[in-house]
Parts: sequence; C-alpha cells; structure tokens
Amino acid sequence: MVWNADLAYAFNLYKIITVPLGIWPLQNYNAFALFRSIVCGSSLTIMMTLVFLEIVYGNSNAYVQLDNLEIVFCSILAILKLLCFRIYANNLIRNFSSAVKDYLAMDTEEKRTIMRRHAYLGRVICYSVLSLSYLATLLFMLMALIADNEEVQINVTISQIDELPVPLTFLGEVYMSTTVYLLVSTLQYIVLTLTVTSNCGNDSLIFGIILHICGQIEILKIEFTKYDVNDKNKDFSTLASRHYYLIEHAEFIVDVISVVLLLQMLFSCLFVSLMGFQFILALKTNDAGMIVKTLSVLSALMLQLLFYSIIGDYLKCQMEDIAHSIYSCNWYDFPVKLMRNVLFVTMRSQQPVQLLAGRFFTVDVKSYMVIVKSAMSYISVLRVMVDE
Repeated sequence: MVWNADLAYAFNLYKIITVPLGIWPLQNYNAFALFRSIVCGSSLTIMMTLVFLEIVYGNSNAYVQLDNLEIVFCSILAILKLLCFRIYANNLIRNFSSAVKDYLAMDTEEKRTIMRRHAYLGRVICYSVLSLSYLATLLFMLMALIADNEEVQINVTISQIDELPVPLTFLGEVYMSTTVYLLVSTLQYIVLTLTVTSNCGNDSLIFGIILHICGQIEILKIEFTKYDVNDKNKDFSTLASRHYYLIEHAEFIVDVISVVLLLQMLFSCLFVSLMGFQFILALKTNDAGMIVKTLSVLSALMLQLLFYSIIGDYLKCQMEDIAHSIYSCNWYDFPVKLMRNVLFVTMRSQQPVQLLAGRFFTVDVKSYMVIVKSAMSYISVLRVMVDE
C-alpha cells in the first residue's frame, strides 16, 4: 500500500517504534514478526529476573535497590504490553486499517485540518514521553559510569560486577576486563532502552489511535450539526451508523489496554512514592547527581500518566458532545421516525466509551489527581520516618 503524505505524517513515527517489537498493527503477522516479539520479551524477562535476584540476594545499597525495584516494575509493564498487543492484535489491526481508510477517503480541507491536528497532538505526546524516558535512561547509565570512572581508569584491566550500571552482586566476586565491562554495560543500556520503548512507545501507539478516533468524532459532530433533513445527499442513518462504528472501535482499544492500565495505575502510585522517597534521601545527603536522575525519572513517569488521563478525559468528552451536536441541528423539523433515531443516538452518547483500568477504574484527570494525592500522602509518611 502506498501511503500519502498525511498517512505518513500520522503513523510513520509509530511504525518506526513498534516494528522492531513485532507489534506494528499493519505489518504481516508472520514468523519473523513473532520472532521479534519473542526476542524482545525474552530480553526483558532475563533482565527482570536478574534484577529481581539482585533485589533478593544482592548486597547493594538502598539507592541501587530502589532503582532495581523500578526496573522490575517497568519490565513487568513492558512485557505485559507486548503480550496484550499480540493477543489483541486483531483489535489494533481493525483500528489502524480503519484509520488508513479514513485518510484515503478524506475529501474536504476541513476534515484534513481536523485529522492533521489530532495527528500532530499524537506526535507531540510521543516525542515528549519518549524523549524524557530516554533521557532518564541515559542519565541512569551515565551516572553509573561516571561514578565508577575513576576506579576503571586506575585499573583498566579488571572491573568488578558490582560496578555495572545495573549491579549484579548476587553473582559474587566476578571480575572482567574493561572491554567486557563496557560490552555488558552497553547490553544493559540496550535492554533498558528496549524496556522504555516497549513501555512508553506502546503507549504512544495507543495515544495516537485514540486521538485519531477523537478526530473522527469531531468530524462526525460537525456533520450532525450541519445535518439538514431536506438534503438528499445525506442520510441520518449513515451518520448514526458511523457513530456506532466509532464507539465499537474505541471499545476495541479499551479492551487492548484495560488490564495494562490497571497495573499502570497501581505501579504509578508506588513509583511516585518510591521516587519521592529516593528524592528525599538524595536531598538529605546533598547528592546532586541522584537528585537530577530522580527528577528526570519522576517527570517521565508523571508525564506518561498525565497523558493517559488527559486523553481518557478527551475521549469521554468527545463522546458526550455528540448529543450536543445533534441538539444544535434542526431536529425539530425531523419526521417522527427520524426523531426516534435521534433519540437513540443521544441516549447512547450519554454512556460514553471511557478508558478503563481493569474495566472498572476510570482513567481521567480526576483519577490522576487521586493518584497524585495518594502518592504525596505516602511520601509525607516516609519523610517523617526519615526525619525521625
């Protein structure tokens, strides 16, 4: 399929991110795609297992153990997202195939402007989340290398395994050459980058398709508002069918991300508490490097959660506004039979599709504030414990 400029602008970024993971919805789901997913999942699982063993059996300090706990949680989320995107691949395929048809069927400049604007928002969100996350990962690795740089320069032939960016002290006194040390450090950085991509990159894919659905709802609202019963070129039943179609595709996305969002909410609350505690410890010891690293990781985490909340709120509002757009048209001139259809569409819009965590917890700005307040409460308790 040859993509036009608008399609490339909207989806090429997500394609670049997700093709290496084997979850790009418009790919050929062949053995090679499955192999890429298995390699990514296996790499994340191995890293998570090693870090978990380090938490249980290692003798690292509190800073390192908190970092390890965060890596384990992020790895769990990344693996779960890979699994969900493969299990619910048909839902994603149907959504992205529909989006491609929408772009190819675009026939007015007004529609193009709306779709382009929502695609732009998706790209901005993707760049924001990924850039902050990659920066946090880079700082995580650089700080470890800088901290150990003096010792490595003094003895360029050996380096202990507890000096790695992700220490593995549970393996005991293992020595390696500087070349092997740098190689292992690079592998750890690659796997951490893969964790970020599997986590935040997959989120960006979801954000992009939800924003596209919101753009299509915006177009539908305009068509409802401009609907004229005397216009023979437009049929209200076609608009009603389009409304149901968009609701169905929004529900497909909710099915894909529901379980992941539940863990995302739970882990996010715990993450913020842990990072806040780590920030308090860094302030106590005047550790400038740890303060910068903690703030970067915390910013990336809060931004990711904030975008989920804002987009969930936006989707809900767009669904609800369908009723207002219908009310804005000349509905009082409609025949009785057509008014029934108007009533059905209006009633359905009062039960909007929402981003749900575990199919019961609504993800919106209000829930975001609840999570932040809860996390701040935990941090306050931890701060008091540290002071005492």
